[in-house]
Amino acid sequence: MGRLFLVELEGKSYCCRHCKTDIALCDDVVSKSFQSRHGKAYLFSKVANVYAGKKEDRMMMTGMHTVVDIYCVKCGSYVGWRYEFAFEKNQKYKEGKSVLERYKVWGPDGNNYWVAQEVEAGDSDTDD
Repeated sequence: MGRLFLVELEGKSYCCRHCKTDIALCDDVVSKSFQSRHGKAYLFSKVANVYAGKKEDRMMMTGMHTVVDIYCVKCGSYVGWRYEFAFEKNQKYKEGKSVLERYKVWGPDGNNYWVAQEVEAGDSDTDD
């Protein structure tokens, strides 16, 4: 295995729940009103210290999207997904942005979001 290079983020950040690796800055939050299968999720304009899985088309609440799941580069834990392509014109703003599931990351003040109940509808990406 090669040497692991991590990007050190300056400022308040969200980090991996399992290994505390910085993943995204608070200043890069685009929306806090997304939903995942496990509860709350936040849309970020950029993230760091993640690697992507394979591309797949996924039906979300707002239509079909091509996405890749993203994982912590240090421990390999799943943390969310990144939008590669939006099929609907009004969803194009999501392309290149990432969603972090709150139950998979620690907040900037050290808090963790715990799943109160499972969302039954599967993957969601509502931003109403």
